[in-house]
Amino acid sequence: MTIKEQQDAIIEEFSFFTEWAEKYEYIIQLGKDLPLIDDIYKKDENLIKGCQSKVWLHADYKDGKIYFTADSDALITKGLVSMVVRVLSGQSPENIAGAEIYFIDAIGLKSHLSMTRSNGLLSMLKQMKMYGLAFQVKEK
Repeated sequence: MTIKEQQDAIIEEFSFFTEWAEKYEYIIQLGKDLPLIDDIYKKDENLIKGCQSKVWLHADYKDGKIYFTADSDALITKGLVSMVVRVLSGQSPENIAGAEIYFIDAIGLKSHLSMTRSNGLLSMLKQMKMYGLAFQVKEK
């Protein structure tokens, strides 16, 4: 699926919930379903700076695509990272670096996150886009 298709799928999934309590439960469930990151990648150099919770992000580059794995020590944050991993993992560096991420606003998440969580989510996206840029340079 493309980045746009992944985002549209998330927006559709969230449209089934009317209450924010239900949406938070779903975000937590998404975090629980996130494939585990290998413990060897749970090191300081893979921590996202600017997150209130600990968030580890690792990128593998294979066959012209970047595959992300991640984890967090907080349930909500783990759910948030699972959504951005779902949207951007398996995409080309160019598509990741240039991606317009709109699902966060579309599901109303931005207005329901604390400032620190919102900043952390932006830090995750920024780091993933930086990987996109770095692997673009590596390809040339």
